[in-house]
Amino acid sequence: MEDRMSFNALVVNVMIASPGDVATERQNIRDILHTWNAMHAKERQSVLLPLSWESHASPSMGDRAQAIVNKQVLKECDLLVAVFWTRLGSPTGKAASGTVEEINEHVSSGKPAMIYFSDAPVRPDSVDENQYRALRQFREECKQRGLVETFSSIEEFREKFARQLTQTILREFKNAAPLTEEGDIFGLAQQDNIPPLSAEAQELLLECSQDSGGIVMVIPTLAGLMVQTNGKTLAQMGNPRSEAIWKAAVEELVAQGLLEPRSHKDEVFGITNTGYEVADRLRRRGPSA
Repeated sequence: MEDRMSFNALVVNVMIASPGDVATERQNIRDILHTWNAMHAKERQSVLLPLSWESHASPSMGDRAQAIVNKQVLKECDLLVAVFWTRLGSPTGKAASGTVEEINEHVSSGKPAMIYFSDAPVRPDSVDENQYRALRQFREECKQRGLVETFSSIEEFREKFARQLTQTILREFKNAAPLTEEGDIFGLAQQDNIPPLSAEAQELLLECSQDSGGIVMVIPTLAGLMVQTNGKTLAQMGNPRSEAIWKAAVEELVAQGLLEPRSHKDEVFGITNTGYEVADRLRRRGPSA
C-alpha cells in the first residue's frame, strides 16, 4: 500500500498573526499544527501549513510594507490565527497595526479567523501604556464583531487551541471531513491515528498518562540521570546508553506536542491534552506488532 498523501489532498494555509510579545504562543501554534498533521493528515486527506511574514515574505519595493505582506502571504491564507497579550503593534497607515490590518483584510474576504487574547499576569513596569490601551480598545471591538477566546497560561492556550483548531477545520473546510470507507485510499478509516513514536516514547507516554499529576521528571543526579513518572524510574541510572534512550524519548514526545516543559531547566514535563488523547489511542490499539 502506498504510504504517501494523494495529490488531491486539501492544503489549508494558516496565517499566524501577532505583535512581537507572544513568541511562545506563536511557536505553540506551529507545534500544534504539526501535531494535527501527524495525527490527522492521512485520514482526512488534509495538511495544515503554517505561514507568517517572517518565513514567507520576501523583499519588495513599490508599496507599504504591510501591503506587500498582504499580497505575498495573507492573500494565500485560508485560516488566520491571531494572538495578543500586552501590545497591539505599530500603525501601518491603514490600520492600528499590521496584525489588525491582516485580521481586517482576511475577515473582509469572508475567510475564518481565530483570535486569542492572553490574560496572563505581566509586570506593570514592562507594559507600554499606550499599546495596552489600544489593545484593550481593539479587544472590545472584536467582542462586538464576533467570538474571541481568552487564556491565562500557555497550557490553557495549547488545550483550547488544539481543540478549537479541529472544530474549525471540520466546520470551515468540508473536504477535511473524515473519509468514507470507499474513499479511504490508505485503509485508515477504522484505525486510530497515532503519530510515529518509538517503543520507549510510547511506554513513557502511557505511564505519564496514569501519573496523578501527569508529570515526567528528568533530573540529573550524582548517580546518573533519573527519568521518572507514575512512581516508576525508567532510565537505568548510571547506564549512559539507557539514560540517552529515555532522554530521547522525552524529547520525542515534546517534539510531537505530547509533553511540554513545566520548568525553565527542562527537568519537569507535563502531559498535554493531545498527549492524553494519544495515550488513550495507544491503549485501545494494544501493543504494536
